[in-house]
Amino acid sequence: MPLWMSILPPLVAIIMALLLREVISSLFFGILTGTIIMAIYGGCGPLEAVGGGLLRVVDTYIVGSLYDPDHVKIIVFTLLIGGMVKVITVNGGMRGVINWLSKRARGPRSGQLMTFVMDLCVFFDDYSNTLVVGNTMRPLADKLRISREKLSYIVDSTSAPVVAVAFITTWIGAELSYIQDGINHLGLEMSSYSVFFHSLTYSFYPFLTLAFVLMLILSGRDFGPMLKAERKAREAQVPAEETLGEEQLQGRALNAIIPLLVLIFGTVVGLVITGYEASVWSDPNAGFFSKLSATIGAANSYTALLWSSLLSMLTAIVVTLIHSKVKFAKIMDASVEGFKSMLNAVVILTMAWSIALVTKDMHTAEFVSQLLVQWSLSPALVPAITFVLAALIGFSTGTSWGTMAILYPLILPASWLLCKDQGMAEAAALPIFYNVVASVLAGAVMGDHCSPISDTTIMSSLSSQCDHLQHVSTQMPYALTVGAVALLLGVLPSALGFPSWAAFLIALTVLWLMVRFVGKKI
Repeated sequence: MPLWMSILPPLVAIIMALLLREVISSLFFGILTGTIIMAIYGGCGPLEAVGGGLLRVVDTYIVGSLYDPDHVKIIVFTLLIGGMVKVITVNGGMRGVINWLSKRARGPRSGQLMTFVMDLCVFFDDYSNTLVVGNTMRPLADKLRISREKLSYIVDSTSAPVVAVAFITTWIGAELSYIQDGINHLGLEMSSYSVFFHSLTYSFYPFLTLAFVLMLILSGRDFGPMLKAERKAREAQVPAEETLGEEQLQGRALNAIIPLLVLIFGTVVGLVITGYEASVWSDPNAGFFSKLSATIGAANSYTALLWSSLLSMLTAIVVTLIHSKVKFAKIMDASVEGFKSMLNAVVILTMAWSIALVTKDMHTAEFVSQLLVQWSLSPALVPAITFVLAALIGFSTGTSWGTMAILYPLILPASWLLCKDQGMAEAAALPIFYNVVASVLAGAVMGDHCSPISDTTIMSSLSSQCDHLQHVSTQMPYALTVGAVALLLGVLPSALGFPSWAAFLIALTVLWLMVRFVGKKI
């Protein structure tokens, strides 16, 4: 099979999504395209390829995606969180939280700012971030006439950038392991943590995205499709409150806060338990935070989330029985309704995982990454090309983790050896190397933000109950804007020797000018 054909399944899915404005069928057609191509090049005739390809969509890829225990854990904790949210709605907890927040968030600006701050607080995992903040802030956003598109944008564009650059997250273990493999391959005498720390100087897209979200909130301005969505929301009537029971009218914030705290702290405890190594904590030369970071980096985040979501669900039920008059049968009915509300999310996630399996079998990422190897490049251009390449792979496959797994082993040795081949001293090559490390992660996050098949993008839109394609179409212009500024004013100049701190200042200034003069008051 010609390797360029490997790009067709995600491309078909993306084009169909834009044309049909419906994501499930679009993902199905993308998977089907891949199975038909593989069947044709596997020796099948046209009719047999179509028929066999159709069957492989289900028996090989949809079922195959559900064979992954981590995927099943994601489905279960998504359902449990949906059930928990419904229970704390029926017991009056959500109403109580909204009443408490409403006293402090009196308008769209303060409501968006509160959402942004909550996103920063849940910094350790992007899944927890999107599900907790999206579900918690959605009723308040409706009350304050903040569009669902803006809410899902804030949730999505704050979660991954924070997790990508924080020191204690569920991503850090994978990041450090990829970096360490590259260091070992090159025989460099430095720690992966040191490389990661130095690479933050060049992590333009994550930091600029956080700053851009804050600029939009504080200025009260938007542009493009988001401006239309926000103006439409301001003109709309305030939605009617959910009425699952009379008890909701009393509004007791603790009924929601206690289960949410169990979810958040339970996740942290679960991460520590699943990642604990006695040798790490007995090391006298390591500080507390380095030990904690190593522990969480080695943790099984899916198991931790599964445990915490179950505990939060059970806590919500117990709190409801103690602090409200809602009967047990009604609590169970609300739980089932919560599970049902997440069914759409489960279907879309399953389809997204399935098309990711197709792209893996067709070697899509390898095709895109080989384009870099075939070019003869100046070392100063490698970080910029790495950023674009990571964005393309992240967009095509819908996964930041997959992008890191493909590019880090390829790009880190290639960039270092290219610098050495050009006769660069180690002092001159290290900034390029750090920039490449940052560009893989930053480009992966940007591609993830733009991709309609990204699991975090899907979960952000669904937790905010925003139409998924509306979320993608309103977020993409902002992601591309920040990505272009990060690339042209950050990654490229810093690789050419321009001070990174000065590049950050210039990029921030340009973004502020764009918000000020391109953006319009809502």
